[in-house]
Amino acid sequence: MADGPRYQRIANLLREEIRSGRWKPGDRLPSHNELADQMQVSITTARNAIQVLVAENLLYTATSRGTIVRSQEVLESVVTSSIRPDRPKSSQDIFSEIARAAGREPAKHFTARMEPAGPDVALWLGVPEDSWVVARTVVQYLDNEPWSWEVSFYPRDLAEATGVDSPHDIPEGTTRRLAERGHPESAHRDTVVARPATAEEAAVLGVATGTLLLDHLRIGANDARITRVTRHRSIAARNRLAYELGDDAGTELIRKTLGEQHPPGNSHSFGNSLVPGSP
Repeated sequence: MADGPRYQRIANLLREEIRSGRWKPGDRLPSHNELADQMQVSITTARNAIQVLVAENLLYTATSRGTIVRSQEVLESVVTSSIRPDRPKSSQDIFSEIARAAGREPAKHFTARMEPAGPDVALWLGVPEDSWVVARTVVQYLDNEPWSWEVSFYPRDLAEATGVDSPHDIPEGTTRRLAERGHPESAHRDTVVARPATAEEAAVLGVATGTLLLDHLRIGANDARITRVTRHRSIAARNRLAYELGDDAGTELIRKTLGEQHPPGNSHSFGNSLVPGSP
């Protein structure tokens, strides 16, 4: 190994082994103890070497599985797909549709609770501060890798009227549930910012604090009220957001052109236009 701090030399060696394909996405690396024994260094040095690669998004840690090699694939999500008026009926939500279209296996951990609206949520939903809202939280995984963290808030009366207050996951997604129960969303406002991960976000997503995230906020409404607000956080280096707007012919031409220009295996896209009546 080249000169430099021992932990950095070990990190350099592991990085090269990952890039050469010795360690593939999903592979479990030796534990800190095993690595320390192999390299004849202290556990602290081994841990510091691993943290270098966690900070580079080459590795993540899972409590039950140890240190795992991250996929370097970029997932493209056409975020207008979930709100297109003629979106085909399906028993799965938009994340599962996108993941499976990209050849990945989705999974999620879901929780729901009633809580008082904080200042931001009250503003977004147009409800009084400290009024009760339903918060539905989903941590999403691709091939067992923590991928994104989504929290959606709903006014209590609307959630109770539509069954969105259920303590269980809604497989088809809450956007479809709201529409089926008479509250279709007809307008949306999206904002996307890139910012460093907080300590809490880093722990949920298995990244280092300060890792650049995409923070995507969507407010949905119809002509009568705000229906929900969803905050979706994902690792910026592994996700790309796209919007498709316009008629079918133009949208299909764009997709065909991009499909010819993108090298196979580098990224995946999935989605449809927002034009009513498209197939």
